[in-house]
Amino acid sequence: MTETSGTHEMNETHEMGEEHGTFLAVVGMAGRFPGARGLREFWKGLAEGTDSITRSQGRAYGAVADADHFDAAFFGYSPREALMLDPQHRVFLECAWEALEHSGHDPASYPGVIGVYGGSGDTGHFGTLRANRDRFPGVSDWQLRLASGADFLTSRVAYKLGLTGPAVTVQTACSTSLVAVHMAAQALLAGECDLALAGGVTIKMPAPSDEVGGDDGVLSADGTVRAFDAAATGTVGADGAGIVVLRRLADALADGDHVHAVLLGTAINNDGAAKPGFTTPGVDGQAGAARTALMVAGVDPATVGFVEAHGTGTVVGDPIEVRALARAYGPGVGTALLGSVKPNIGHTDAAAGVIGLIKAVLALEHELVPPTPHFREPNPMIDFAAGPFTVNAVARPWPRRAGEPRRAGVNSLGLGGTNAHVIVEEAPAAEPTGDRRPFHLLPLSARSPRALDAAAARLADGLRQAEAPLGDVAWTLQTGRRAFPHRAFVVAADRDQAVAALAEGPHRAATAVDTGGGTPPDPAFLFPGQGGQHVGMARDLYEHEPVFRAEIDRCAELALPVLGLDLRDVLYPQVPAHDRATEQAMASMRIAQPALFAVEYALARLWQSWGVRPGVVVGHSLGAYAAATIAGVLEAADALHLVLERGRLLESLPDGAMLAVPLPERDLLPHLGDRLSIAAINGPAQCVVAGHALDVMALRRRLAANGVDGRVLHISAAAHSVLVEPVVAEFERAVARVCLRPPSLPWVSDRTGALVTAEEACDPAYWGAHLRHTVRFSDALATLLGRSATGPLLEIGPGRTLGTLARRHPAADAGRLVLPSLPHPSEAAGGARAMLTAAGRLWQAGTEIDWPALHDGEPRRRTPLPTYPFERRPFRLDPPADPPTAAPPLQAVRPAPEPEPEPAQPEAEPVRPEAEAEMDGTRRVVAHAFATVLGMDAVGPHDDFFELGGDSLVGAQALAMIREATGRAPAARALFRAPTVARLARLLDTELLTPELLETERPAS
Repeated sequence: MTETSGTHEMNETHEMGEEHGTFLAVVGMAGRFPGARGLREFWKGLAEGTDSITRSQGRAYGAVADADHFDAAFFGYSPREALMLDPQHRVFLECAWEALEHSGHDPASYPGVIGVYGGSGDTGHFGTLRANRDRFPGVSDWQLRLASGADFLTSRVAYKLGLTGPAVTVQTACSTSLVAVHMAAQALLAGECDLALAGGVTIKMPAPSDEVGGDDGVLSADGTVRAFDAAATGTVGADGAGIVVLRRLADALADGDHVHAVLLGTAINNDGAAKPGFTTPGVDGQAGAARTALMVAGVDPATVGFVEAHGTGTVVGDPIEVRALARAYGPGVGTALLGSVKPNIGHTDAAAGVIGLIKAVLALEHELVPPTPHFREPNPMIDFAAGPFTVNAVARPWPRRAGEPRRAGVNSLGLGGTNAHVIVEEAPAAEPTGDRRPFHLLPLSARSPRALDAAAARLADGLRQAEAPLGDVAWTLQTGRRAFPHRAFVVAADRDQAVAALAEGPHRAATAVDTGGGTPPDPAFLFPGQGGQHVGMARDLYEHEPVFRAEIDRCAELALPVLGLDLRDVLYPQVPAHDRATEQAMASMRIAQPALFAVEYALARLWQSWGVRPGVVVGHSLGAYAAATIAGVLEAADALHLVLERGRLLESLPDGAMLAVPLPERDLLPHLGDRLSIAAINGPAQCVVAGHALDVMALRRRLAANGVDGRVLHISAAAHSVLVEPVVAEFERAVARVCLRPPSLPWVSDRTGALVTAEEACDPAYWGAHLRHTVRFSDALATLLGRSATGPLLEIGPGRTLGTLARRHPAADAGRLVLPSLPHPSEAAGGARAMLTAAGRLWQAGTEIDWPALHDGEPRRRTPLPTYPFERRPFRLDPPADPPTAAPPLQAVRPAPEPEPEPAQPEAEPVRPEAEAEMDGTRRVVAHAFATVLGMDAVGPHDDFFELGGDSLVGAQALAMIREATGRAPAARALFRAPTVARLARLLDTELLTPELLETERPAS
């Protein structure tokens, strides 16, 4: 917001230079408006010139539908607290959350400091609370003021959303919210915060029934606002709320924010005494604020194409305002369009200025100046010829002028003389990001299953109208949304696929994540052995994932001197399709084994780069080498060296084969003789036999004659059999030449079934025995599944063989999450889809995903998306008794229904039947006290007082009730130590209250 030259080309205006260090970006918005739930409906009404003011029996008011509804549980309020809270605070709190989501920033993960500036109207809520005092037994006047005081509007938002920047409540009457924008802008420029919310709210519940015109020229005689019109007789009161999210422009552009508009300059001042009366607006003050804002913006007033005026439609106010604006913007008849939002929705008092700013920003984005409803003939008291303005009576396209960016001014004035003016410019053109990756993961979460369904429906509806790349949508959902317990996701290649998947029902978790507990166990990495390898495995990962590609390239280059060929030519042959020679190469031990190791190791490194780190590893046969590498026993180069040597030695043996046999070990052994060995025991009745190929085929025929169907595996050697014995010593000598270290994380041995010890890991004889003897993977699974610290099972390799074995294992529980990283060769899905699907399932289970790593190497930007579907329920108090002749409250104009029904907040959960028997004696006393102070019908024995919305203040009231009923005097610390009914009752009943948990008698002062 520094001075710059009066005219310059658009590309120069937005060139990232030092001169833009004082420009700010509008990166998010939210609001509640008469006739509109949110921004999309609000703009539709503006563009169509809709009048959303409610009129009945000569009365008029711009009422917001369901303004008394609130999602108390979402913000941790008990029903009684929510009922006490000023509806303005409730609406402002929800709008603050929505504005941050609209900006794509979650305050819990935002790296900087977030401030909040705002103000509210004077609605007499404190009087309403006192008139309903009987509904709040034990509540003091101080607590009532705490629930209704304007001072606490922004600090309450800071507390509930965890904002650590300035929280400043502004009160300048009708200019409150635009003054809040100015103060937020100054705080950003001063470095007091890095992101700022600014706005205002006015909510009167119920909507006033006496908002009718009089002789004072303030309220409209017919309930219609005719700004700047000859027939204007006054304004109409209205409810509304608006918040904008601001950020320094350079930061917003560098960080990939969606910039809705650029704030070039702001200014505020006061009329002082230079006006006829305290409530009369002044010309000099308004003109001064506008001139200063233009000067700070550094733009020629002639380049401002639209001014959103205060425009209340009053006989005195409109002529004064236009005269003041004309002084600031200078001559040039017809060069700027003039408008006002108040004919659409009424005068929203403390929210008026920011709603005008939101309208101007939307007009810049849509390149359209909305009409000013009810304008027919200019007010004769306004000298339009003396200034540049023409009232915009119809919607008009807004072209650029001679390469200049579109610019708008926003004017606001408050009763008493505080003026505010803002100059805003269209956002700079953003470079397209594109989508290099074939698929994207779109996560969704909510606090309840019903809200999750609503979130999916909202997102599907939003994507139908979105233009942003799907990668930007995924980025915004991944990094700009809070993760709640109930989670779902879709993996899609484009918007159409995403919409279809959301409509059909996204991937959902069977249970909710316990976000309040400890960290869930890390997943187990399961590395399969040979058999599932194939040409082209994980090709799309090699093409699109830099981490995976780098590890494959490294392994291929290390193996090249030994193999005499490039593994990449076998794994990922060039088109046309690979030939028979490639398939034969992949079937050979010397090539298949290093190829499989390379893919498994690269997969593991890719998972680790995504933030998924194993808590335990296990490998099956060849897979043990990748497992040992991830466990820190081997360096990748040394492991590959051993795998290459292993493959060479196995290929030097006589032709071998392996046969999977569905028999237990004890039943199979009598069929083998001396020439065949049990190479692997994969389950209670799942064995693999290895030996000379002719002997294996003969066994297969014998078993078939007995009704046992054996299956020949895709492996051309007989590892883990007597055929290996001639090469064991040579392999042990190879192992002795590499550096072996103790495991740095638990590694379950497929040789012994137990955790590998440091001595075993570093002993070449262990590795020789591993090559020769039986793979006891069933025992390894028993150990793995028996560990309480074992999380989801993640197979790191092609197919799902090990996952299938784990699911069938007797020790497996039904709820165990088992996931593949890559599909089976016969499946059409590629590795990218399988990996992202597994990542989504892990996230559902509580694993933290490093979301930026999923976009490694790709620039991404945030994009506006539908916000959280609050599950609102009514919280309404009757105002003080009106005279009997008073008309009933006005009913708001309701917007059209949303694509999905608005979910309703469920009623408080009643005490469970099985708990009622427990609720006797002290438990019943404690439960009654909790329920009373929280305003709930019932509280269960294991419900947490603080999770139900309690705090230390109402906790003191509950403890006072308990003290009166039981004679025991627990201190506040006791409630923090034992926050549930059952635990606190136990403290009271079993005399476990230590002196520090008892309230001691205080001496008289």
